[in-house]
Order: sequence, then C-alpha cells, then structure tokens
Amino acid sequence: MNLLDTIIDANRKFVHPGAFPPLTKNPQKQLAIFTCMDTRLVDFLEPAMGIRRGEAKVIKNAGNTIIDPLGGVIRSLVAAIFMLGVEEIFVIGHLDCGMSCVDADYLKQRMIERGIDPHAIEGLVPDLSQWLGAFSCPEENVERVVNIIRFNPLIPKDVAVHGLIFCPDDGHLDVVVRGY
Repeated sequence: MNLLDTIIDANRKFVHPGAFPPLTKNPQKQLAIFTCMDTRLVDFLEPAMGIRRGEAKVIKNAGNTIIDPLGGVIRSLVAAIFMLGVEEIFVIGHLDCGMSCVDADYLKQRMIERGIDPHAIEGLVPDLSQWLGAFSCPEENVERVVNIIRFNPLIPKDVAVHGLIFCPDDGHLDVVVRGY
C-alpha cells in the first residue's frame, strides 16, 4: 500500500459523523501562531501552550522566517486580524532548527541531482541561503521576524506581537520578545 492509500484508509477510520462539534473559523482565543514546519512541533507545540482545536490560527513555514515583507505570512496575518478577529501574534521559533544550519551548496547539489536545472536555480534564487531564510541563531531570527511584523504598515499597532523559543525535546517555552 502506498502512502496516499494509507492516509485515505486512516481517514476512513477516523471520520465519525457527528463526533466533532462544528467550530467557527474565528480563533476562540483571538491569537495567531507563526511557527516552523518542523515535524517535532506537530501535536506538541499547541498542547504545550494550552491551545486546542479551534482556538488559534497557525501559520507555518521553514524556519518561521519572513523573506518577503508582503508575502504569504503577512497576507495570512492580515486576513487573521481583519477577517477573523486575531488580536495577538506569537512568533515561535525552536531550538535545533534545521534552518539554522543550512548548507546552500549541498542543497543546490541535491536539487541538481533531482533534476532541477542549475540555470533555473541561479536565475531564480542566486542567493539560495538568503532565499531560504537561513539564520544562525533561532532567538535572533525570532526577534527579527517580530520586528518585521511589528513594523509592517499593514499590521495595526494595537496587535501585540510576541516572540518565543520552543524546545522540541521537552516542550518548554522561553520569551524572547514580550509584545505588550
């Protein structure tokens, strides 16, 4: 059985009509979390914060970083604030993040080995490390991203933007930026 069929089979076993109460799309706790896509955070970060289904908007990308100040993360936050009632934003990085040790040359070689045209890489993303949002210190990255959001002209000044670091091993959180 392939992965898709395994997932569809699991879904059939999961679905029980009426078992899950309908929820509003507005987050019950009026917060948005912007974090990393690291698999160690799945089913771990939100429970460690006391957040349950329906209580927060969660936005993820590699390294919880922002490259384009008008890109998808800001677009999602603007929608969350103005359409869904979000009042606070939590930027949450984590220890041992893979984006803190990116080897751009190795990555480029892997891309080429998988059939990506080297001219396409050079033409579209001449600075692969910068485009990926690589950084060396997760705390500094969180602080930088908080500032990008805080000073974005599309984000209202009355929205608190906090920065935290999460430990993917034991679940503890440390505050880097208190946004009040």
